[in-house]
Order: sequence, then C-alpha cells, then structure tokens
Amino acid sequence: MKEIIYVVYFSLKMKLRVLQENLAKSLSIASRFTSVKAQLPVLGNILLSAKKTKLVISSTNLETSVSISIGAQIKEEGDLTISSRVITDVVTNLSSGTLDLESEKEHLKIKTQNFSSKISGMNASDFPSVPQVINKSESLFLPKNEFVEALSRVIFSASVDETRPTLTGVLFLFQKGLLSLVATDGFRLSQKMLPLKEIAKSQKVIIPKGVLSELSRLGDNEEELLFQLKEKDNQVLFGFPDVVLSSRVLEGEYPDFEKIIPKSSAIKLRVDKEELLRAIKLSSVFARDSANIVKLSLGPDAVKLSAESSQSGSQETLVDAKIEGGTKDFEIAFNYKFLEDVLRALKGEEVLMGFSNSASPGVFLDPKDSDYLHLIMPVKIQG
Repeated sequence: MKEIIYVVYFSLKMKLRVLQENLAKSLSIASRFTSVKAQLPVLGNILLSAKKTKLVISSTNLETSVSISIGAQIKEEGDLTISSRVITDVVTNLSSGTLDLESEKEHLKIKTQNFSSKISGMNASDFPSVPQVINKSESLFLPKNEFVEALSRVIFSASVDETRPTLTGVLFLFQKGLLSLVATDGFRLSQKMLPLKEIAKSQKVIIPKGVLSELSRLGDNEEELLFQLKEKDNQVLFGFPDVVLSSRVLEGEYPDFEKIIPKSSAIKLRVDKEELLRAIKLSSVFARDSANIVKLSLGPDAVKLSAESSQSGSQETLVDAKIEGGTKDFEIAFNYKFLEDVLRALKGEEVLMGFSNSASPGVFLDPKDSDYLHLIMPVKIQG
C-alpha cells in the first residue's frame, strides 16, 4: 500500500486542473461527513487542499472525518473551504472532462470550455484539523472484503438509543490471532469472530456504527485496509491508498456480553432458512397490530409460527424442522423484526436454533459459519 502525503499548511492561492469524474465522486463521499446544522458554519464546508500532484478533499462533523486524495495538475498550491452543497451540486452536474479550479481570496472559480462559476468560500485556517495520514507501522492490515462482510453480520444489532451511547457502536475485541466484533441493543446480540494472525496484543474499542457503515462504500477495488487506534486522541483511523477515514471512539464500559451467552441449549432445532423466513413474513401481517409478536411452538417434526391481531385476525404456519429435546408444550415469542434481521444475516441454507426455556435468550447459529452467533431475548407472553 503506497504512502499518502498530504498538505499540512494553509495558503489562500490555489490553481489546478482536475478531472470532473474524479472530483465529483470525491465530493459526493466528502459531503456525507459535513454538518450543516452545526454551530460552526465551516463544518458545512469541504476543504480543498492542492499540494504537489494531489488535490485532497476533506470534511468533518467533529465526530467523523474523511480525506480523499485524487490526482491533479497543480499549478499553484493552496487551500480553501467551500460550501459542500454548492460545490457538490455544481461539479456533479457538469459534463465529464477537465475542470480548471482557481481560488481568488475567499472565492473559488470553476471553469470548463462552456461553463464558468465563482463560488464564495471561507478561509481554510478556520477548518478543524482532520487526520490525513495513517501510520502503517502502527496499523493493522485487515482483509477488506472479509472485514466488511463480518461487520454486516453484526452492525444491525447496534442500538439507535442515544441514551446508552456505548450500545450505539460495535465493540472491537482484539485478542491474540482473533478479532471479535460484537453489537447489541439490549434485546439482541450479534458476535462475529475474524481470525487475524497479525494481532499480537489484547485491546478493545467501541466504534460508532455510522463510520463503520461507510467502509462498505469505500475502496471498491482494494483487498486490504489499514486500521490504526490512536488511544491518546480517542480516535480510530481506517485507510485505503487514497482515503483516510477517522472517527472518535465511544467512551464507557461495554456490557459483559459473554455472561449472557447460554452455555448449552435444552432444545435444538434445524430449519430451512427460506421456509422460516417466509413463515415469519406471513406472521408479520398480523403481528404488526400486536406489538410485533410472533409465537413459536413445537410439534413432533415441525415448528409452528402463529400471530394474531384483534383487528386483522390470526394465522398459523407449520415449518418442517429437525428437533432435539423438544416438548410439545414448549412455546416462545419473539419480535418478528428481530427474526427477519438475523435470517438475512445468515449465509447458509439452514438455521440452527437453541432454546433453554421461554424466558431465556434464543440462540441462532449458521451451520456454515461456526464463528457467528446471534441471540434474541424473547417477549414475555401474557397469560
């Protein structure tokens, strides 16, 4: 992975030529990290920094930031911040080809063969400091595709409740040779383990799910990404050859999730995933009017899913299942949305389910992935 060199000072004068398609793509990414509602107006801007043979496009909302480097013909080095909305709308609507950019005091001129524009900007010295370099010697190399895939299987379990900030992120638990990703909202929990030989020491960090969601949209053709934890700055960095993505870490103690994972299950079921998902969707038609509750009860060789609504009626669906240790009196209820989410996360054709009793969390496993675990807390059935 090539070294990234970025501008570290600010100069008002800037003159360069760049390809419209490269600039438009970079502005589209950077615009997602601006904050137009912030008290600092400059946070609604994008920083343009021309240096040597690169144009660096940076933005931040003080929680997360991004710096993107694209090739450009630099005639004069300099820096300027421009309204994210204005410059993105202008550049994305221009035809492909070369653009000439030139700053004049606190304005940016954009010219093509048949277009010219003068956009008001702000002095770059008012722009917050944005990480633009990732130290390879202090970083961990992650396999990009496997890592993003692992994230997708846990991130949906993270909370949206800002009153419990630690649960709105994903726990990164580094152990020798292994990275565990954990997410929970208090009602469900996902854990995915990723073997990584490079990990030499144990440490943990909670990263906001928002910045993690961006990783799947960056580095399309890259096989690796860099991960750097800057403990003194309370910050993490993710790096591709031409992109540095940074985020604050979430402070606080993550719940001791391991103690709620059942050591064994008295009842085990193996069910076709698509058949179960179809049954859940049928149940949801009625469950929507009844707190999203779907009941699962066991038969000799099948699991019955039922839901009822005082407004719409009721339904029952039988799904063939291989059952070990089950009793015909066993019944457990779940939020159907949680069941749908985990079934979409599983990659195999079947799902393994384990239950201890109707008040303990249900365990959902993927027969094709022994490194994945999902738990769902049941809903208490009245009466």
